[in-house]
Amino acid sequence: MKFNDLTLGEIKELKKMFKDDSEVFWAIGRRCIVRTYSAGVHIGKVVWVNPNNHMECKLEDGLRLWKWEDGGLSLSAVAENGIKGGRLNREKEIGLTNAIEYIPTTLKAEETYVKFIED
Repeated sequence: MKFNDLTLGEIKELKKMFKDDSEVFWAIGRRCIVRTYSAGVHIGKVVWVNPNNHMECKLEDGLRLWKWEDGGLSLSAVAENGIKGGRLNREKEIGLTNAIEYIPTTLKAEETYVKFIED
């Protein structure tokens, strides 16, 4: 069979076989706040998400958010506005299970997080 002889249906089937994770979940490649069921709240670049359930992910260049002050009551506000005080710890990379929420962060918010990273 020649490539030019493939039907549209065959091309679609091939595309499914070679689909990468970036097509599977919108958060891949973005910095997000990820809230998990039992591992807390993390901020980082989403580099992998389980395409079957989106509840497992891997973050790089991340932070564990222990507490925050004056950024807002919700994680959505923290993702939008950042924080004015708090406690964050660096995580070069981390795998998370039971992820239940992905919230993209803004550049404005990101600038506030780096001020509070503990060495």
